[in-house]
Amino acid sequence: MAKKDCTGKSSKAAGGWGALKSVGRQLMGSGKPLSGAKTMLKANQPDGFDCPGCAWGDPEHGSSFEFCENGVKAVAWEATKARVTPEFFASHTVTELRSWTDYDLEHQGRLTHPVRYNPATDKYEQVDWETAFAEIGAALNALDDPNRAEFYTSGRASNEAAFLYQMFVRLYGTNNFPDCSNMCHEASGVALTEAIGIGKGTVLLEDFEKADAIFVVGQNPGTNHPRMLADLRKATLRGARVVVFNTLKEKGLHRFADPQNKLEMIRGRSEATSTDYYRPRLGGDMAVFRGMAKTVFAADEVALAEGRPSVLDHAFITEHAHGFDAYRALVESTSWENIEEQSGLSRSQIEEAAEIYMSSDKVITTWAMGVTQHKHSVQTIREIASFMFLRGNIGRPGAGLCPVRGHSNVQGDRTVGINEKAPEPLLDAMERELGVPMPRDPGHNVLHAIGAMLNGQAKAFIGLGGNFARATPDSQLIAQALGNLDLTVNVATKLNHGHLLPGKASYILPCLGRTEIDRNSQGARQIVTVEDSMSMVHGSGGINLPASKELRSEVGIVAGIAKATVGSDVVDWDVLADDNDKIRDLIARVLPAFGNYNEAVRKPRGFHLYNSAAARDWQTPTGRANFSDADLPDQTEWQRANSDDQTFVLQTFRSHDQYNTTVYGMDDRYRGVYGERQVVFMHPEDVALLGAEAGNRVDVIGCHDDGFDRVAENFRLVPYDIPRGCVAGYYPELNVLVPYQAFGDKSFTPASKSVMVRFRLLEK
Repeated sequence: MAKKDCTGKSSKAAGGWGALKSVGRQLMGSGKPLSGAKTMLKANQPDGFDCPGCAWGDPEHGSSFEFCENGVKAVAWEATKARVTPEFFASHTVTELRSWTDYDLEHQGRLTHPVRYNPATDKYEQVDWETAFAEIGAALNALDDPNRAEFYTSGRASNEAAFLYQMFVRLYGTNNFPDCSNMCHEASGVALTEAIGIGKGTVLLEDFEKADAIFVVGQNPGTNHPRMLADLRKATLRGARVVVFNTLKEKGLHRFADPQNKLEMIRGRSEATSTDYYRPRLGGDMAVFRGMAKTVFAADEVALAEGRPSVLDHAFITEHAHGFDAYRALVESTSWENIEEQSGLSRSQIEEAAEIYMSSDKVITTWAMGVTQHKHSVQTIREIASFMFLRGNIGRPGAGLCPVRGHSNVQGDRTVGINEKAPEPLLDAMERELGVPMPRDPGHNVLHAIGAMLNGQAKAFIGLGGNFARATPDSQLIAQALGNLDLTVNVATKLNHGHLLPGKASYILPCLGRTEIDRNSQGARQIVTVEDSMSMVHGSGGINLPASKELRSEVGIVAGIAKATVGSDVVDWDVLADDNDKIRDLIARVLPAFGNYNEAVRKPRGFHLYNSAAARDWQTPTGRANFSDADLPDQTEWQRANSDDQTFVLQTFRSHDQYNTTVYGMDDRYRGVYGERQVVFMHPEDVALLGAEAGNRVDVIGCHDDGFDRVAENFRLVPYDIPRGCVAGYYPELNVLVPYQAFGDKSFTPASKSVMVRFRLLEK
């Protein structure tokens, strides 16, 4: 019999019949069930398209089906037969559309024509492409300083579009590249660059088949990258230990029923995706790893005293590491009392997890936004890396560090130059290739861009995909910021709230989706490329007819704006827009790691970009892997909240029926919530502490002391298995509570997993 979860709904393993039913609903809901099913057979295949649903890697050996429930949702969402035409815009004012939900807006369907905002009628109206490009170029050139423009990029953009975009923007004269990576894994990039010399993970997908233990920290694969569950499940079946540290009990991290396993589906069986599960407090992961390191050092002392071999990998530490003695002193001086208080775990639990680490020869540690969206996230990831150095778990098969990205090409965009602090070698190479100087001053990240919009410094915003208004924190302030602008331009496949906050001039430019065929002027089918979380670069070619004959590729749109803005004296934008191979040749000349790009990417599964740390080539100032020198934070947000029993620390996260800001449906099957999104998950004893009961409604009130009122109104309390003092709920609905001034040290990533809040109980 299925277990009951805290909401009283039936709770079963992740995947299984629930996933199959969801897939069926999504394909039927698209209005194209047969073509949708055929499309999915080409997802993540050598001759098909790269699924836009996540950045999890594809297996070297391949399989018949390489897609998951989330991938089906993403493809059905894109392949819908519904259309947002000029007639739709003629029937609705922008003011009216702003009152619609995210779900309702995006379910109107695919954008079909470029449109321009008319403030006199408060409506978007059709405009031809060349007029739109010319007017956008004129508006950008009318600014008195290129640094007054912000150029946002979503991780859905291909390598080719992103490279063209950064080349255009730098020729225009700025490094203002607010990017979706600023809001998710920026802390990983900063911390890993300091620790190992490269801001990427060091493992391949095959390493998950060789690891003796996999530590999964602050991530929920069942919702965010479901294909990872299959790899965790395979690991447990072959006897590996999968050790989870996650604040909430997440169904996908317990058991998974493979919908592609016919016998398993018939028998109603599932297999474990983890062997050990620990639930630290929000912000407590650094203390957990500090405690495990303390345990390792203590075990090493005992081993040496008893004449046994050292627990540590002294060969690795001596040859490859810097700062070991100082790190050991730092760890040993940290009290167990502080470790237990911050982590929320007992000493015995931490020692138990450390024993698994010490008994495993090959270990992978993987993490996501549960680690990266705190004030001390960079320090936490440095602590994780230092812990892994102790036994040489980097740069060898079956071991390494693995941040798991969300967007399918957020890592690739950064690799090809979307970076407000571009590496000097990239700028040098661009100057050699183009023969003109590149801007060198650092530009704006997302939070700097918001500040520039609010204070009037920024006057223009161009968004290459994404939903900036809903992905960013402080929703009310963001609306004000975008409304301050002279120009807003959004390249998109569907309508979203970001398009409904126009500046004085505003354009929506519809682009091809990942699944749609892109042909050049000679009729040849084009491919684009993306880079996954394992540094593998894949080709992706659409197989469906475009939703509208008016659609252009992202590459074509970027080239059109660039030509109208900076001209074609330095770059022939028309030639590049018509041939993605020429863009890849250009990328390879600027970034030699791409080698023979066009040939390599056409091989099955693509190619692997050189990863210096994986080769134990430490491109750091010390020439070695660097141990951390950071103390535990003086207080985590949980500790601050705990000083007042009416204050809590909130994390925002996805429901199971959404992808980033895209809401596919109103259900969260794995957490037992159906038909609504305005919910807050809270420990049952904390619900009682408020004088409330399950199902009561509350207003959630932000506690950031800056004089700005932040309130999320009318949310339902859902009792859940979560540490006391910690609460959780969905973004973007709760982004209104996340202060944009609260961000990670060094990373500037919004602290969306550590938001101080109080509750106002509404009338029962």
